[in-house]
Amino acid sequence: MNKQELIDAVASDVGISKSAAAETINAVLDAVSKAVAGGDSVQLIGFGTFATGERSARTGRNPQTGEPIEIAAAKTVKFAAGKAFKDAVNR
Repeated sequence: MNKQELIDAVASDVGISKSAAAETINAVLDAVSKAVAGGDSVQLIGFGTFATGERSARTGRNPQTGEPIEIAAAKTVKFAAGKAFKDAVNR
């Protein structure tokens, strides 16, 4: 499912226009993105938790030359699925 299909599904389930559903979904995604980028975690009970993580610096290899390269440390985004979401997937 892509974003447009999600908008269509939400609009039909709730009985609102597609533009209102798109505006709402975009607002939710923006709020989650801003919170996680600011270092907060976002916990949606039954669905899951979005949080930041750290990836340490490491040595990699250039696949073309085999030459070692240094890969810088970076922040990552983590998602941990909630119990209800896991149970729905494993039914």
